[in-house]
Amino acid sequence: MPRLSVIVPCYQVQGFLRECLDSVLEQSFHDIEVIAVDDRSPDNSGAILDEYAARDPRVRVLHLPENVGLGRARNAGLPHATGDFVLFLDSDDTLTPGALHAVADRLAESGDPDVLVFDYARTYWWGGTRRNALAEVLSATDGVFTAAERPEILDLLMVVWNKAYRRDFVEENGFRFPPGYYEDTPWTFPVMLSAARIATLDRICVNYRQRRQGSILSTTSRKHFDVHEQYKRVFAFVDAHPELAGWRPCLHRKMGEHCLDILAKPDRLPPAARAEFFRRTAELYRAFRPEETTAAVGTDGAAGADLGVLGGSYASYRLREQAARAGRAGGGQALRVRRAAGARARRVLTGLRGPRPLDEDLVLYSAASHQGLRGDPAAVYRAAREIAPRLRGVWVVRDAEVAAQLPAGVDHVLLDSPEYLRLAARAKFFVNDVNWPGTLVKRPGAVHVHTHRGTPLKYLGADLLGKPGARLGLDVPQMLRRADRWDHSLVANRHSELVWERAYPCHFASARTGSPRNDVLVTGGPTDFRARHGIPAGHTVVLYAPTRRDYVRGGHVDRIDLARFAADLGAGHTLVVRLHPALATGPARGLGLAELHRRGIVVDATGEPHAEEVMLASDALVTDYSSIMFDYANLDRPIVVHADDWPTYTASRGAYLDITAEAPGHVSRSYRELAWLFASGGWRDEESARLRADFRSRFCEFDDGRAAERVVRTLLLGEAMPEPRGRVPGPAGARDLLAPT
Repeated sequence: MPRLSVIVPCYQVQGFLRECLDSVLEQSFHDIEVIAVDDRSPDNSGAILDEYAARDPRVRVLHLPENVGLGRARNAGLPHATGDFVLFLDSDDTLTPGALHAVADRLAESGDPDVLVFDYARTYWWGGTRRNALAEVLSATDGVFTAAERPEILDLLMVVWNKAYRRDFVEENGFRFPPGYYEDTPWTFPVMLSAARIATLDRICVNYRQRRQGSILSTTSRKHFDVHEQYKRVFAFVDAHPELAGWRPCLHRKMGEHCLDILAKPDRLPPAARAEFFRRTAELYRAFRPEETTAAVGTDGAAGADLGVLGGSYASYRLREQAARAGRAGGGQALRVRRAAGARARRVLTGLRGPRPLDEDLVLYSAASHQGLRGDPAAVYRAAREIAPRLRGVWVVRDAEVAAQLPAGVDHVLLDSPEYLRLAARAKFFVNDVNWPGTLVKRPGAVHVHTHRGTPLKYLGADLLGKPGARLGLDVPQMLRRADRWDHSLVANRHSELVWERAYPCHFASARTGSPRNDVLVTGGPTDFRARHGIPAGHTVVLYAPTRRDYVRGGHVDRIDLARFAADLGAGHTLVVRLHPALATGPARGLGLAELHRRGIVVDATGEPHAEEVMLASDALVTDYSSIMFDYANLDRPIVVHADDWPTYTASRGAYLDITAEAPGHVSRSYRELAWLFASGGWRDEESARLRADFRSRFCEFDDGRAAERVVRTLLLGEAMPEPRGRVPGPAGARDLLAPT
């Protein structure tokens, strides 16, 4: 008996079917069976299924004598399932790599619950990916629960394919799919309300394909009226189970929201049928209105649709919809008007019409696109408060949420607020690690200090003009116009000085100050990272910090199996993972990292705001082409470069030096080599130390622990201060791969 049965109904999906089946059969978890149901598909789907069954004994094919529809095709597969748990996968969707292993592990960990709910991501036909917006619901608990204990679980998309079901539970309750559209509704609500033990898995297991054409639910048809019958079945189930009566208000609200959502979509109903659909929805809404709602089980629906419209006429509903559309359109026009007014205000405030004197003691700071105290600007800010308390430092943050996370006593303004405009017109100094908004007009006498965000390895600025894939969506000329405002460009080494002057052909002066954020790495500052994450004393902490890729949409590629690497490191080791900041809010962490963190297999440090604290807490760094290696070299701790796709990376993005030839430590070109380096101890041998010393002398040249002080004294206060002495130059053979400009 297999652990998992995957039921795959198929109808007219020959273009997607192989990808779907491969995503199941190539999983790392093999204790499965696939029950593929050919719903009398008129295309070649049936033959494809037979082909797979002939070469893989885990695949069983059912050829139905007539087309019965998606729900009843699933029903046909259920009696043939022999696994402990059943999953349903639509034949145009795919499982993510490692999904079934994660599902099996979570089922075992939670003691075989009735239902396991996991995450998904929408994958669009044009290549984009968007994670489920309510993913946080899945990370709220490690234990099992009922829907009554956590009613927010019903706020998730009520579909069948984001769950694993204990087969005995399904059979004992006789759950089956009805005919018609929206067949998931009368399956999912009864299942979730009946389950005595529900568990969640905070991991993207399904790629939910958003087809450009051909999706059943995006087809204009009267079949969408089926949703009314499906909700009648839901309420019939509740009526047959008196213990569920308290759910009626919740289900009543969800029914109204669901039907109005269908009505609001322009591609669902024929125009001539819309009024009838509204009337039937209103009738159903009145028919199932609960007598009392005050003590109801369920969520409050505060974010749902305005269900009051169902108490009126279709004409009233249309008037509301037209007003809402006009409001949205007017909102766009209002936004344009506000932006134009803001631009006029900036011109006034920046002195184009009536200049006001600059405030010689006012410094505006920003970091990481206005995300708060981070990086080099934060180090300069702290040094300025200590050295020159007369300087007023104000942080520009993007929104109130970021502002709430600032330490107590930090002066700040919201971007584009009136106060920001007033201060931006008066400030003498601007310190930032990315460009200020293009609307900021630089006044004569203002001083812009650009700190950058590390030593450059990959192409940046004007050098991206020859890399169309890497600069997708990036306006390089506009970037350079913003860089024209720089007065000082901070550098930690001569390599950076050469690159910035090439990549940003603008009128600024290179300041050999060192990187302020690296001061703490040079001087060895404190960090409580290990204690906060429960890392045992004496453990060797290996930090894995990969960068993003420009050759894939979204930038995320799993180069190594994190669970395997953590296991191969062995006892007494902790693997800490920090993804590139650009991947922190996308689907990347949901593809396994968040779940591995929850299970204690790795520590996810992607969300840590201060990379320096993570580096200080580690004993070794494994990276690929991230600039973190240049900063980490200041610690004089082992570094391994994992360069298994270096040719592809350089072809798509470009690099200023061959990091595989001039690495800060050993280079691995396969996972086998990486694992061997740690198993053999080669990661910290004498050769590793020699390579690191050469790299450190070259790329940490101006990092002496006083960079922030140097910026404050020389660039903000105008005082004299000795330049950093610099380390012993690197080997004579070291060179930059800089083509002539």
